[in-house]
Amino acid sequence: MKLKDSPFKQAQQTDMEYILALDPDRLLAPYLREAGIKPKAESYGNWENTGLDGHIGGHYLTALSLMYSATGNPELLQRLNYMVDQLAACQQQNGNGYIGGVPGGEAMWQEIAKGNIDAGSFSLNDKWVPWYNIHKLYAGLRDAYLYTGNEKAKDMLVKLSDWSLNLTKDLTDAHMQDMLRSEHGGMNEVFADVAEITGDKKYLELARRFSHRAILDPLLAGKDNLTGMHANTQIPKVIGYKRVAEVGGDPAWAGAAGFFWNTVVNDRTVSIGGNSVREHFHPTNDFSPMIESREGPETCNTYNMLKLSKQLYLTEASAEYIDYYERGLYNHILSSQHPTRGGFVYFTPMRPRHYRVYSKPEDGFWCCVGSGLENHGKYGELIYAHNEQDLFVNLFIPSTLEWKERDITLTQSTASLRRSHIAETGAQKAAEVRPEH
Repeated sequence: MKLKDSPFKQAQQTDMEYILALDPDRLLAPYLREAGIKPKAESYGNWENTGLDGHIGGHYLTALSLMYSATGNPELLQRLNYMVDQLAACQQQNGNGYIGGVPGGEAMWQEIAKGNIDAGSFSLNDKWVPWYNIHKLYAGLRDAYLYTGNEKAKDMLVKLSDWSLNLTKDLTDAHMQDMLRSEHGGMNEVFADVAEITGDKKYLELARRFSHRAILDPLLAGKDNLTGMHANTQIPKVIGYKRVAEVGGDPAWAGAAGFFWNTVVNDRTVSIGGNSVREHFHPTNDFSPMIESREGPETCNTYNMLKLSKQLYLTEASAEYIDYYERGLYNHILSSQHPTRGGFVYFTPMRPRHYRVYSKPEDGFWCCVGSGLENHGKYGELIYAHNEQDLFVNLFIPSTLEWKERDITLTQSTASLRRSHIAETGAQKAAEVRPEH
C-alpha cells in the first residue's frame, strides 16, 4: 500500500525528514553508557538526559521500522540495522539479556529483584518510570522484527524478555502489583506479543503478571473509576489486556478492553478525538477544564486510543471503531505535526484562541515526540482491511493498494481538500474507489 499525494503523504514526508535529522549515535549513548561502553556521541538533552534516558531510542526503532515499511527508503533500513547492531553489543556486554538507558539501572534492578520496591505513580526506586522507559525498546525490537524481518532484533527481544522473567521470578503477586503502581507502558502487551512470536506460553503468563489489577478488575466489573487518573498511564495497560485476550483466548479481558474504549470514547472524548486535561481524565459530566486549561488532549493519548481501536476493529470489524479512528486520525494526529517545518505537539489546547508548541529535532524529547515519530509513518495501516472474501475501504485517504493474493490493484482518489478543510469535515467521505488490473 502506498499513499498518493495528499496532506497525509505530505505529513509522512515531513516526519521522515525529522527522523533522518536525528543522530542515531546520540540516541544510543544512554544504552552504551549503561553497558560500560564509551558512547560515540553525547546524549541529547531534555528528557533524554534527565532520567528518561533512552526512551526516544526505543521509539526511534519503531519509527524507522514503520517508515521503511511505508516508503522503502533504504537509508531508514540502514539506520535501523545500525541501531540494532549497536544495541546487540550492549546486550552482549551486559551479559544477562538486559538493554537499557536507565541511569544507574543495574543497581536499581537488583533492588527490584530482591523485592525492595518503592513505587510511585511516576517513579520506581527513585528512578523515572523505568519500566515505561524500556517498554519503548521492547516495542522497537518487536517492530524491527515484524516490519523489516530483522532476526537479530527478534533474538534480542526474546533475551530481553528472559531477563524480565529472571528479574521477577522471586517476586510475589503482591510485589508485582505494588511495582505496577509505577507507570509501565504496555509491558503486558509486548510479553503477549513475544508469546505469540515464540509460541512459548511462559511469556503469556509473564504478560498476565504485568497486568495491573487495580485497573483491570473494575473494568471487568463494568465500572468506570477513571476520573482523576493519569490518562496515558492507563491506555497502554488496556491495550495489553486486549492483547493478552487475543493470545490467551480470554473473552472477559477482551470485554474489559471494550468497556474501557466505550467509556473513554463516548463519555470522555472531545470533537478532535482526544481526551484528558493536564494529562488526567476529567469527570464525565464536566468538560469545562477543557476550555479553561492550556493543557488539553495529549497526543500520546490519541496515539494509544487509535492502537486500541485498531485491535478492537480487527477482532469485531465494527464501524464504530473506524469512525472514531478516522476522527482521531484526521483531526488530532494529522494536526499534531507542523505540516511544513515538522515538529510534534504535546498538548492540543481546546482553549479558544490558544496556541501549540512544536518540538525541534535538537531540543524536544518528551513522550509525544516519541509517539509522534511513529504516528506519521503508519497512515496506511487501516485504510484497507480484508477477510478471505472481502476488501474493506475504511478511510478515505488517496492511496494505491496491491492485493497480491487476489491479483487486484485498487486506486483510491479523494476530492482535493485543503488541510484545514479536512480537519473540519473529516474529508466529507468524498472518495472514488476503482479496481484496476
